[in-house]
Amino acid sequence: MINVHPVKIFKDNYIWVLHDKVYAIVVDPGSSSEVISFLQKNNLKLVAILVTHHHSDHTEGIGELIRLFNIPVYGPKSEAIPLVSNHVSEGQKILSEVLGITFTVLEMPGHTREHIGYSIEHPFNGVFCGDTLFSCGCGRVFEGTYEQMYASFNKLSQLPDDTLIYCTHEYTLDNIRFAKCIDPENLTLLKYESLCEQLRTEQKPTLPTQLALEKTINPFLRCNDSKIIASAQNYSQQFANNPVEIFSILRQWKDNFPKKSDCSNEKAI
Repeated sequence: MINVHPVKIFKDNYIWVLHDKVYAIVVDPGSSSEVISFLQKNNLKLVAILVTHHHSDHTEGIGELIRLFNIPVYGPKSEAIPLVSNHVSEGQKILSEVLGITFTVLEMPGHTREHIGYSIEHPFNGVFCGDTLFSCGCGRVFEGTYEQMYASFNKLSQLPDDTLIYCTHEYTLDNIRFAKCIDPENLTLLKYESLCEQLRTEQKPTLPTQLALEKTINPFLRCNDSKIIASAQNYSQQFANNPVEIFSILRQWKDNFPKKSDCSNEKAI
């Protein structure tokens, strides 16, 4: 049996640890001390590290972990991640024999130019997507283009509906607040908000989320939906209906979304 455990670091990051109570793989170790504590507490042997992109809150712990465990580090080809020992690209398979898991690499640029994700089909459908798709939200477009990010979202949307989404930040409630401004009458979204509020009250993660749910509540996955298009047009005061245009309007709207908002078009200061 494979367990997937979120190790919390910093304010809102999760490092995902896959393990079978003997061996473990970690995804995006932005810190080492919390991972080491978890491994020691559960008597786990680390066998590999997977990295989605170069940002330090996803990579800072690599050095200490490979010093202690002398293990392979899989990741995109990037000068900013010098400790990656195995560069991987679209469609490549990564087999962990000891855990009986095969990861398939998905290139998903947008947040960064070289951002990748790792999907699995057994023993469950899941994807470790870094800072691309969040529950009810989308990563910022720092280095890539909106076209690239939209294409990455399209790629993720083609995965099976029961795919579990393992993103790396606890942004869910903030994302829901934004999504409600776009789609205020979405009953599934409102019900999900109540669930997530309860989970956070209990200091539990809202993640992973499921792709089928995200297709009903995440505005960035619904750029062909008439309600989302109307909200984007109202905000931008543009007649836009191309899904890439809608996606870019939504992402720029979110970039400027105030910490507290009444859903007006007022920009953040």
